[in-house]
Order: sequence, then C-alpha cells, then structure tokens
Amino acid sequence: MIRTLRPALRPALSALALCLSLPACAQQPAQPARAANDADPALWVVKDKDTTVYLFGTIHVLKPGLTWFDEAVKTAFDRSDEVKLEIVMPDAAAMQGLVQATGVAAPGTPPLTQRLPEAKRAAFTKAVTDLGLPANALDTFKPWLAATQLSVAPLSKLGYDSDNGPEQVITAAAKQANKPLTGLETPEQQLGFFGSLSDKAQLDFLVSTVDELPKLNDQMASMVDDWAKGDPDALAREMNDELKSSPEVAKVLLTDRNARWAAWIKQRMTRPGTVFVAVGAGHLAGPESVQAHLAKLSVKAERVKY
Repeated sequence: MIRTLRPALRPALSALALCLSLPACAQQPAQPARAANDADPALWVVKDKDTTVYLFGTIHVLKPGLTWFDEAVKTAFDRSDEVKLEIVMPDAAAMQGLVQATGVAAPGTPPLTQRLPEAKRAAFTKAVTDLGLPANALDTFKPWLAATQLSVAPLSKLGYDSDNGPEQVITAAAKQANKPLTGLETPEQQLGFFGSLSDKAQLDFLVSTVDELPKLNDQMASMVDDWAKGDPDALAREMNDELKSSPEVAKVLLTDRNARWAAWIKQRMTRPGTVFVAVGAGHLAGPESVQAHLAKLSVKAERVKY
C-alpha cells in the first residue's frame, strides 16, 4: 500500500513535517548527491480575461541534483502575485506539538504492537528497529502516525531530502520575492484528516505500510521518474490506482480535498491576479484530480507546454 500512501500521506500532508518533528529521520545518514539531471514536471493553467491560476504538482522529497525550478515552472512562478501551498509549515516546535496532540494514543490504549495482527508484529518491530529506534518507540502512536513515520523516515537513508523538495524551494523563493505565501489548509486540518480515519482504516494503513516497505526504493524512484518526465497518466497509475482498494482513505485524503481545492480555485477566478498553486502531484493526476473536479465546475485547466 505504499502506492496508496503516496497520494494519501506525502501529497496529502507535507509528510516531512512529521519527519522533522520526530526522532527517526534525524538519525538517518546523508547520501552523496547524484549527477545533475533536468526535470520537466507537469504544469497546468486556468485563466480568464483578468485571472490566472497555475497548478503545479510537487514531490515532497527529492534527491540532490534534480533541476526543475526553471523554464515553464519558474516563468509561471515569476509571473504570479501570490503563492499557495497545501500548508505553510509552522516552526518545528509548533509542528511537534501538533503531532503530539493529534497522533499520540489516549492513555490506557493498548500498545500499538499488541493491536496489530499477531502475524504482523515481528515485521512491524523490525521496521521500527531498522530506523535505529527501540522496538517499542512507536507503541504510543496512533496507527496513522506510525504508518507515516515508517513510510517517510527511510527515505533519507535512500538519499531523499525535504530540503530538495519543491515546497522548500518554492517557500524560499516566495519569501525572497516578497510574494504572499499561504496554505490551502492548515497543519491542524491536515493532521485532522488522518485522525478522522476509522481505527480499522488506520490499522490497515499501518499493516500495508509494513508489508510494502521492502519495495519503497523502487516505487519512489519510479514515481520521481514519472514526475520528472511530466507524465501525469503514469503518476496516476503509480500513485492513485490502489486507492480503489481503500475507499475511506481515498475519500478523506484525496477526493474530498481535491473537490475543496477546485472550489477554491473557481472562487479565486472571480478576482483578478495571478496565483501559483503547488500541491502534491497525486492530487493533479487521475480521474479524481483537481482538474477533473474543476471540469465539473465548468472550469478548464490546460496543460502548459514547455
């Protein structure tokens, strides 16, 4: 279910927020940069006579050396009066407080290891200790938070870094250019989406994460390659197809949010100006994409050609 986690965890939450707030990621060694490589990720535009909204899909973590903030993407950013991300990250201490408040189980809840099916406990414990943590380190976590931690923390060991991710680059560029920078959602809202999942869905989430961890390297490499080539159809297959097996996760973390963002864009088109919107690439791919929801609102998004 790592493919399910792609749209649900990484694009849904700047998942590195959790990683930055928890100890496991900090313990992973840095990897050497790979050779520079040009990427041309997909970009869309919605426009009328006095309003333009650019839609850019991000990957929250990337390896060093991949160049993407140039050509059409940089031109669109430079033309924009304001920038919208999924969320604007609070400082690390504030984020850690939010995670602790929303992702830690209530006192008296059985340890997470004991809540898992007996056949999955050994694999869960191995996944935790492979991060350099004590076996019981995640036992007080709610299942969704443990799943997030286990799916994100290993990425730095594979050479991925949030500092190379588009959100960080775009945030720095917006501040340097004095462009207003706001979020489509708040950190509290994003964490609340995970907490709203049923207990069964959260436990299934965690079990699937543990099952798929051995495939993480290949799957992440494939996803980044599709993103770099600007291939949304491949991204849809990679990122969203398996959501069909988890309708609750799909509705809460993908479909409903895409519909709300499309409604925001339609409303924003009533005011003049140019906006650069950057959200996880999984939200801009597949039949439930933001563009598909815009079409239902009679708003057309067109692909920008490089």
